[in-house]
Amino acid sequence: MREKDWSQTLLGPVKQWPQSLRTAVSVMLAAPEPALIYWGRELVVLYNDSARFMLGNKHPEGLGVSFKVVFQESWTLLGPLLEQVLDTGEAVHHENLLVPLVRFGFLEDCYFKFAYIPTRDDDAGVGGIFIIVTDTTAQVLGARRLALVRELSLRTALSETVEGVFRAAEDVLGQSTADVPFCLLYELRAERARLVVHTGLAQAPEEGDDLVEGRAWPLTEVANSRHEQLIEQLPERFATLLDGAAGGQPPTRALALSLSDAAEQESRLVLVVGLNPRIALGDDTRSFLRLLARQLATSIESTRALEEKTRRAAQLAELDRQKTQFFANVSHELRTPLTLMLGPLEDALTDLREPLAGSQHQRVALVQRGAVRLLKLVNQLLEFTRLETGRAGARFQPVDLARLTQELAGHFESAAHRAGLTLSVDCPSLGEPFWVDPEAWERIVFNLLSNAFKFTLEGGLTVRLRLEGDAGVLSVRDTGAGIPLEAQPRLFQRFYRVEGAQGRSFEGSGIGLSLVQELTKLHGGEVGVWSRPGEGSEFTVRIPRGHHHLPADRLASGSSSVARDAFQRDSFVQEVEGWIPALPGPRPLSPSPAPPVTAPEARPSATRDGRVLVVDDNADLRAYLKSVLEPHFEVETAEDGQAALESMRRRAPDVVVSDVMMPRLGGFGLLRALRDAPALRATPLILLSARAGEEASVEGLEAGADDYLVKPFSGRELLARVQTQLTMYRLRGESALQLGRELALKEAVQERDDFLSVASHELKTPLTGLKLHLEMLERMLPAPVRAQVSERLSNTRKQAQRIGALVESLLDVSQVASGRLQLHHESTDVMALVADCLAQGREELERAGCTLTFEARGPLHAEVDPVRLEQLVRNLLSNAARYGASRPVELQLGEAGKHLRLAVVDHGMGVRPEDRERIFGRFERAVSARRFGGLGLGLWVARQVVEAHGGGISVTDTPGGGATFTVLLPRRAD
Repeated sequence: MREKDWSQTLLGPVKQWPQSLRTAVSVMLAAPEPALIYWGRELVVLYNDSARFMLGNKHPEGLGVSFKVVFQESWTLLGPLLEQVLDTGEAVHHENLLVPLVRFGFLEDCYFKFAYIPTRDDDAGVGGIFIIVTDTTAQVLGARRLALVRELSLRTALSETVEGVFRAAEDVLGQSTADVPFCLLYELRAERARLVVHTGLAQAPEEGDDLVEGRAWPLTEVANSRHEQLIEQLPERFATLLDGAAGGQPPTRALALSLSDAAEQESRLVLVVGLNPRIALGDDTRSFLRLLARQLATSIESTRALEEKTRRAAQLAELDRQKTQFFANVSHELRTPLTLMLGPLEDALTDLREPLAGSQHQRVALVQRGAVRLLKLVNQLLEFTRLETGRAGARFQPVDLARLTQELAGHFESAAHRAGLTLSVDCPSLGEPFWVDPEAWERIVFNLLSNAFKFTLEGGLTVRLRLEGDAGVLSVRDTGAGIPLEAQPRLFQRFYRVEGAQGRSFEGSGIGLSLVQELTKLHGGEVGVWSRPGEGSEFTVRIPRGHHHLPADRLASGSSSVARDAFQRDSFVQEVEGWIPALPGPRPLSPSPAPPVTAPEARPSATRDGRVLVVDDNADLRAYLKSVLEPHFEVETAEDGQAALESMRRRAPDVVVSDVMMPRLGGFGLLRALRDAPALRATPLILLSARAGEEASVEGLEAGADDYLVKPFSGRELLARVQTQLTMYRLRGESALQLGRELALKEAVQERDDFLSVASHELKTPLTGLKLHLEMLERMLPAPVRAQVSERLSNTRKQAQRIGALVESLLDVSQVASGRLQLHHESTDVMALVADCLAQGREELERAGCTLTFEARGPLHAEVDPVRLEQLVRNLLSNAARYGASRPVELQLGEAGKHLRLAVVDHGMGVRPEDRERIFGRFERAVSARRFGGLGLGLWVARQVVEAHGGGISVTDTPGGGATFTVLLPRRAD
């Protein structure tokens, strides 16, 4: 104001100003807040430095000029208010008043909070107006835009289809023309582009070559680069489209943004948003449009995932139906060859005229027991599929249920005696017949008793039948291991088995209890279970009295004798007996007396090559494996993994052959126990499993097994694999242990890098929200309060920026370590980019007490990734500020042949020659971490970025002390 020639203004020379004006100007200039004075009826404009934003490019020419000239665009709105104050002498206040201003060459919508206060002249009249003003434009726009994004999120979240998301987006965005004059969302699929969201324009290009080739909008370019693109001069290019645009003044520019994360996606989305010509395209507007695009992309992707989930659920239901039908067909087809197997096998075992020799009789009996068990599984599968498809051919008839149940339970008496268990059957007469399907009831009783035997190692079993009210109740109680409470609700689900259950065997299809439930429901009844770990379990089956609850067409005319399937009975009993360890002496293998069993000829103990431990819960398979291996090795057997582990601790074997699924401790559990025991870690283990296929074999080998053999297999194949593992075991020695350690280390590093990547991505979302809310909070605070907490807000921003830098560093670590670091080269004005970095990092350098000197020669352009180059410069400047505090820092930019040369020179503590290579390592520092903070990643990331560009980075001494980091980058990308 002192330099202004006031004699040329409406106020005249300063010496002629009235004292009241001088006093008002003194107060205005001393005020820390923005303040203005409009003096006289001409409203001559005076203002302090803090209020310069009101004039923009009109400063300083607007000083001393009439308000009607300086702010002529807003005179229609503000003129009456000013004249009211001059005429009445009463103050006027306004909150967030929309005022159109031309400050930077275009008409701009601005929001202000202001107070017009009358100022008295020397004659006690109103000489002028004192104005206190606050620019609330950012606050108003921020709140309005945040509300828009929130509404978009809520409305799209209610949509169940992607098309519904598009329509909801149209409704929301169509009502927000102040921020989004028009909005077009295009979907690019293959070589076609389709308009899916359309608001604010009377018409828009919907599809065709103009879209794909970029003559209408640069859709393909934006989708491929995933970088937003500003579209200029819309009236000339799309005059017909903008006639119907919302708002009085049509937009002249638009911004195109990609909504897809990857350029190679099958379906890519590009958003074209019109820009309000009365709102500047600054960082706030760009951030808002990016947030809007991200929200829209998130809603679309979430809904697509929901649609895909629904579609897959329907496919799975159809696959389940087809699987059930397949099981039914296969079960039917298997019964014929099984019948042809079981008949001749039974004849051979019971033939008294031409009896089989001892060893042959044993082999045939083994085959017969396996065939009977296979028939049991086929019958269960067939029955289950019939029940699931509603084709169960049940025939209900009146039956003496007590007698039938007692007869069925009696088949297990011998097995209970051999197992050392008590079997109590308490089935008094019920006084009336019950309508049941005898074959179905047989399956219910056999499945429950078989299940009880499997999981009862000591104590006994109790079978009770009682009449309770209008139902007969069968209960099978055992003193077994019990069932955990959390597993009980799932017991009757098909294929479900309790993990870690202690039993005699791990064999089974997992449909026994499910079949019991389905057969009980077929009778109009229900099943239940009570269990407590360590005490036992009790299963109950409740069948209603009478037959009125049963289908009339399924009722038999009267009681009849039905010949039940003997093979089914034998299959259950033989399976239970197979779980019981054999007693000394010959074991009955068929209904007829077995011929004497002769052991296979074996080598003398001194010539057997090594010791093999065979582990399997099936007694027949254990005996078979022993017979195959015993002529060549010393063989010991164990019924499960726990028994095998105890045997190995007493005496270590040379090779272990183990089944996968066993009670107490299975094959994989035994494998883990072996690898965890230092004395047994190198012992070869061959897994045997019925799970066929490459995936099952890979799973076993990846778990650490030395070999994986799928059932069925030949004896010669087993013998060859055992011999191979024994030879490799003797040659391998300690090398196997070292290899295991290396693999474990590699796996741990991979898991760590994956964790860093996931953690970094997860941290970025809340951190972005924190920054946004902090910025909004600062804008919403009144000026006095903001002044009081400005230092704290500044510290909070700095800490948020620091956390953001740490998160980015962690993300860079995971990307580089996993080979996912990708560069996006583009022609870049390097000098402008570096200057921008210096402007952003100047505050950090000033806090460190460093003065910065920037030295560059001529305009420099290069094909680089601008984001990564900016990160490189920031890292080197931060490093210089940290280790060269209170010392000058120099940044030099120039050319070196075909390379771009960037040097950051500090005068700090320097780097010792022996540390110059090490400091570029991950988590490395030249000095102690206690003295200087940080993760030790900045220089490591810098080197990775430079080398990814095909360049190099080095460090040398700075004359006089300090370090100079020099970067050479090719100016053209290969």
